[in-house]
Amino acid sequence: MNVAVILAGGVGSRLGAGIPKQFVNVLGKPVIVYTIEKFNTHPEIDAIEVVCIEEYIDILKTFVNSYKLNKVKFIVKGGSVFQQSVINGVVGLRGYVDEEDIVLVHWAASPFISHEEITDAIRVCKEKGNSIAAYPAYLLYGLKEGNSSSTVQGIDRDTFMIMNAPQCFKYGYISQLYEEAEQSGILDKVEPHTTTLMYAMGRRIYFSKGNQNSIKITTKEDIDMFLGYLLAQQYKNGV
Repeated sequence: MNVAVILAGGVGSRLGAGIPKQFVNVLGKPVIVYTIEKFNTHPEIDAIEVVCIEEYIDILKTFVNSYKLNKVKFIVKGGSVFQQSVINGVVGLRGYVDEEDIVLVHWAASPFISHEEITDAIRVCKEKGNSIAAYPAYLLYGLKEGNSSSTVQGIDRDTFMIMNAPQCFKYGYISQLYEEAEQSGILDKVEPHTTTLMYAMGRRIYFSKGNQNSIKITTKEDIDMFLGYLLAQQYKNGV
């Protein structure tokens, strides 16, 4: 069983839209619906869980019905930080999935995700136990010196991979990861992301196919980019 866990617990204050960015309308449809639809239409996804900001849970339920998102089986309350939202999502699936089932964690505000990326995330996770969508670093990098606005040292971009989402785990793996982290007290000492937690615990991360175009919507300019992407898709389809 493959379950997509869509994280929609953030308020997205940097967008300045007055509502969480995942609920902003683009061409008459909320961003979160575009994202869920990518997983809802993927043949290998069996169920979807949405971890949602509490005040928007009822609104989300209307979207599920209106847009016929039939694979959405679970809606749970989001946490105050990223890690807590992931934990809420993991706990929310307890009793419904087996340890070998696969959980794909993805951001609600990342609607550029492709079926190809979802397929490869599942493939790598089945083989390795986890996978993170990643792609090579294409730009030039310079090492920042403290608060300086200059650099005298470059960084070899061939030694870097840019990590994105979906972040994919066997359910038993991610359950055990967070249980260990909570018991050891390390959870409050690392940045609020599963990948940084894995680094801190000495876990190996495996790369699946990523795409530099699969951005997470954060700013108004990102909304414009997504609008352009949608219009380009319509043009290709003769609309």
